[in-house]
Amino acid sequence: MEQKKSKYDTNPLDPDFVKNVERGSDSDGPETQEVKGATREIGSSPNENARRNIYSEAPTRRYDTVSPDAPYPSIFVPPTPSQPAPYQPPPAPFTPAGQRPTHRSVAGLGLPEKWAMVLPYAPFYFGLVASLLELFLVPRKEPRVRFHAAQGLALHLVILVAQTLFGVIGTLTDNSFGGTIFGLAATIFLIVSMVRVAKGRPHYIAPIAEPAQWLNEHIAPRNKS
Repeated sequence: MEQKKSKYDTNPLDPDFVKNVERGSDSDGPETQEVKGATREIGSSPNENARRNIYSEAPTRRYDTVSPDAPYPSIFVPPTPSQPAPYQPPPAPFTPAGQRPTHRSVAGLGLPEKWAMVLPYAPFYFGLVASLLELFLVPRKEPRVRFHAAQGLALHLVILVAQTLFGVIGTLTDNSFGGTIFGLAATIFLIVSMVRVAKGRPHYIAPIAEPAQWLNEHIAPRNKS
């Protein structure tokens, strides 16, 4: 005979499930009692304490006074003690202003300042030798003399390279007219440079400024003072 199923028969794999449920419902157990009295507050968790403290989180910042591209300060990463210095461009090369050279003796050279500033522009390779001697002998405390010595040396090197190229071209073409014209123009420019420096006028040749500055920095004087 098929066993009668009841509403408790929900687990066919456990044949004693119905008996256990009926046995439990018939037993006299303690009834649920209502708890009376004032309710007490259970201790708050650390998260709730932090939420109540208005200073535990980062304050709200005003966007009308802060750039929108500025990063928001993190509460997990401590701020750096010092910010890096802003970028500063390198100092510009020394360019002496117009000032008539004096007759005082230049340290390390023993010549008057006027001649020390004029000789680097002398034509026919005399200025080339004078420029080298001044850069090796004149200390760095004489910036005007060293500037003209470095600029004169760079100018003579450019003229020497150009004359060499014109010489090669003249040999190949059997025509030295271009080299002669360039040599005459270079000599006139050197003489004009000597006159300008002797009169105290500013003489700054921009195309050779970087080579002149490099020569001034890398040719160390014998006297370091």
